[in-house]
Amino acid sequence: MQDYEKLLHQNKAWVAQRNREDSTFFNRLSEQQAPKFLWIGCSDSRVPANQITGTDPGEIFVHRNIANLVVHTDMNMLSVVDYAVNVLEVKHVIVCGHYGCGGLRAAMSGNQFGLIDNWIRHIKDVYHMYYEELEAIKDPHARENAFAEYNVIEQVFDLSQTSIIQNSWVKRGGPWVHGWIYDIRNGLIKDLKVSMKDQSELPPVYKLKPH
Repeated sequence: MQDYEKLLHQNKAWVAQRNREDSTFFNRLSEQQAPKFLWIGCSDSRVPANQITGTDPGEIFVHRNIANLVVHTDMNMLSVVDYAVNVLEVKHVIVCGHYGCGGLRAAMSGNQFGLIDNWIRHIKDVYHMYYEELEAIKDPHARENAFAEYNVIEQVFDLSQTSIIQNSWVKRGGPWVHGWIYDIRNGLIKDLKVSMKDQSELPPVYKLKPH
């Protein structure tokens, strides 16, 4: 059996198991999606949103990219956020990074990797913002972990600066925007205690007047 054929086989086994557990599951799932959460996470294959949060299909709307970045010119990410916030009306948006992120390591290395260097440049901007704090950490592992946390914090603020989020705050008082980080070594998610629900914590230059 080829590797890709194994995936098809496992799909059939998964469907059979779900039907045994709940014969109406797929019928309910096909009728509509009404997730309460939007997850902006890393593309890393070790950080699947549903599995690590113990949620079923349909509970989390997901966008993933390398190093869980919020880039204001990324139309893919913006389209996902717009749909999740304005159509699905999610209650929470979670930016979740993780320790041991290859994108962050690449940004710290100074090496060239090809086309991805253009994406990694955005991660380098975060390192530059926290340069003194990060360079003061002598242990490379601890410095990398701190960088991962700072990156999540900055992506939360970047997301909160978008017109999509700010207009929704005015219109319906939501969603909350949170910053979390996942530890691949033990499977636990850490709340970085950076959450925003309005413009109050934004610098004046980023506050948008109601549309």
